[in-house]
Amino acid sequence: MHIMEGFLPPLWAAIWWIISLPFIIYGFVQLKKVINENKDALPLLGICGALIFILSALKLPSVTGSCSHPTGTGLSAIVFGPFITAIIGFIVLLFQSLFLAHGGLSTLGANTFSMAICGPFLGYYVYRALRDTKLNMYFTVFIAVALADLFTYVITALELTLAVPAGDLGFGGLFATFLGVFAVTQIPLAILEGAVLALVFKYIVDIKPDIIIRMKIFSEEKIKAARGE
Repeated sequence: MHIMEGFLPPLWAAIWWIISLPFIIYGFVQLKKVINENKDALPLLGICGALIFILSALKLPSVTGSCSHPTGTGLSAIVFGPFITAIIGFIVLLFQSLFLAHGGLSTLGANTFSMAICGPFLGYYVYRALRDTKLNMYFTVFIAVALADLFTYVITALELTLAVPAGDLGFGGLFATFLGVFAVTQIPLAILEGAVLALVFKYIVDIKPDIIIRMKIFSEEKIKAARGE
């Protein structure tokens, strides 16, 4: 997912920065509001940020010659919404580009757009669509997290396709090629990430169900049903 420094043409690097900046700025406003108004949410905010940093820093070699990793953004999108996740993801990607050589500063806008904006937004709206259904609460989290991960790589494939001359393959063929590079390892990895973060969410519900209810992430009735009460 981390597009390396200098890979994107300057024009596309600038375009992705321009597209991402409004989400980052509004995310900062929302984050400041949460910090000022809901101090009880700070430990949960720290957990979500740490998960994004740790999971997205895990580089797993792919048989296709690239590498894959989880994103960790789906759980944050469910708990705090996509805009706050955008600023958390941006900060994580900034630190990774500066200190881990994952991605770069010129490509930070593109990496933010795919991992910290598009993935979380899809995960959030999938969660909202399933939240009030009869579907098991933890399975809802699993689906939202897994799809947030996969959609990140779909957008990354799109960013790469737009930046590279298509040649004889054409736009669709090149896009499918990039998707194929990621899909071999990313589909099973997304399923694994969904399962792991669903278990993390279960742990949070077990020890702090009150904050999940207070933040209106799931209803009290659904939480009690999931806990067998």
